[in-house]
Amino acid sequence: MSDASYRLTIGGLQRDLPLFQVAPGVRIAVLNILGDPALTEAAAAGLAARLRDLPFDVLVTAEAKSIPLIHALALRCGKPSVVLRKHWKPYMGEALRATTLSITSGREQSLYLDQKDRSTIRGQRVVLLDDVISTGSTLAGMRELVQQAGGEVAAVAAICTEGDISEHAEVIALAHLPVFSDTDAPAS
Repeated sequence: MSDASYRLTIGGLQRDLPLFQVAPGVRIAVLNILGDPALTEAAAAGLAARLRDLPFDVLVTAEAKSIPLIHALALRCGKPSVVLRKHWKPYMGEALRATTLSITSGREQSLYLDQKDRSTIRGQRVVLLDDVISTGSTLAGMRELVQQAGGEVAAVAAICTEGDISEHAEVIALAHLPVFSDTDAPAS
C-alpha cells in the first residue's frame, strides 16, 4: 500500500480511501465502514431511500464488514436480516454452504447459512447487501445460498460497485469505485 488514496462521498460525507495492491500493478480503494458509524448511517439512509418502493421481505449479507450496514438498514426498513458466516460453528446445525473467491485475499472462502436462518429466507423476497461489489464472487455465493434456502433474490444493493461499471447494472449502489493501475492511481 502507498500513501495514495481515492476520495469517496456518501450522503455528504467524504472519506479518503487508501489504495491497496491486489495484483501486480492493480490497486483498489478500500472501503471499511467498521468503526465509522457516521458513514454507516449515511449509507444506510441512502440505501433505504433507494429501496423504499421495492417489495422485499428480508436483507441478507455476508460477514464481516457489512454487518453494521445491514443492522442500520434493517432498522430503517423494518425488515429482518440474516448474516451469512464465513466459518461453520457447531451451534449452526445443518447449515447450507457455498464457496466463493475473495478479491481481497485471493483465496477461496466458504459462506454458511445458519440452520435457524433458513426459515427466515424460505419463500421470501431477499435483498442481497454488501459494502462493495467487485467481481461478484461473494454475490454469487450469497445468491446460491438464498436459492438453496428457497428464497428469491429481489434486488442487490451495495454502498459501492467497483471495477467495470457495466457489469453492475443490476446493483442498487450509492457510488462507484474505479480499479487503478499503477499509472493512473490518484496521488494523495
